[in-house]
Amino acid sequence: MKYLFLKLLSFFYGFGASLRNELFNLKILTSREFDVPVISIGNITVGGTGKTPHAEYIAELLKSNFKVATLSRGYKRKTRGFYIVEATSKVKQVGDEPLQIKLKFNELTVAVDANRVRGIEKLMALPLKPEVILLDDAFQHRYVVPGINILLTDYNHLITKDSLLPYGRLREFASNKSRASIIIVTKCPPELKPIDERIITKDLEIRPYQNLYFSKIDYGKLIPVFSDDVSLKSVELVEGLTVLMVTGIANPSTLKDHLMHRSHDIHEMNFPDHHQYSLKDLDRITAKFNSLSSGKKIIVTTEKDMVRFRDFEAASEIIRKNMYYIPLKISFLNNAGNEFDQKILKYVRENKSNFSLYSKRNRV
Repeated sequence: MKYLFLKLLSFFYGFGASLRNELFNLKILTSREFDVPVISIGNITVGGTGKTPHAEYIAELLKSNFKVATLSRGYKRKTRGFYIVEATSKVKQVGDEPLQIKLKFNELTVAVDANRVRGIEKLMALPLKPEVILLDDAFQHRYVVPGINILLTDYNHLITKDSLLPYGRLREFASNKSRASIIIVTKCPPELKPIDERIITKDLEIRPYQNLYFSKIDYGKLIPVFSDDVSLKSVELVEGLTVLMVTGIANPSTLKDHLMHRSHDIHEMNFPDHHQYSLKDLDRITAKFNSLSSGKKIIVTTEKDMVRFRDFEAASEIIRKNMYYIPLKISFLNNAGNEFDQKILKYVRENKSNFSLYSKRNRV
């Protein structure tokens, strides 16, 4: 009965999503194109495809040669409208992912605004105009026309194998992947077999104008969450270590798999995606950690969770001394990183030149 009810709800959800897309296709709802290069990184799945690390990859690629700005809605923030993210901002002001990007790339202009058109207009009105704008989680935000539209799909949960909300995890029909100029299959195993690549390529029905890439996650050394304590340094996972894994992300399985390569004693405390931790949560984490009998134990969390935990000045000494986060980056399989990089750089260079000429004409 529940199965049929969810299927029925998915039918109505799909009807609404299709109607909205058709209104954009018929130009009843209008999309705005900007003269500045705009790159969108998004998905059509609810959470867990790795949008932020892919946005960080592109930011790292571009930041040395261009003035880069990122723009997202700032999911679950308590503020409204356009907001510039500072390294001293709080999660409740700007959201966890924008703050994570700002802490990693302080030289970037990081902004949040649920209205992406207004957000871009505000960015372009700044004294130091960006030369390229990265839109984080904007595949459904069709009010802006990006120059490059990147769609991510998780290797373990391909969009072609999923269903619409609420029965499945899709925010719109998988066929709308046709709007993407680049599709990236994320979280792939390091040694992806050629036969698996061919199967996925066939399932995704890649069109002539689209490029398909496969990426994987690379984890770094553990870093103290409360890094103000100079006695704490980055560490590596070692055999025999007991780990309490604390996460508030959509899909913690990839992190758990990584940790299990080094430690076979993993204890989990999983919270909902973008969870706003409370002092009561910290007390529960402390109690769980104290209950572990091992004398060699640490707490491991994600980089996204780190920006939420660091706001707790009143965190217990146990948490402050034993909680580490694990940074991650993405890399491309099959040595395709250079091809991807050149495609992004070529687009930004060519369109930055057009934007500069346009700006000069407007100043004359």
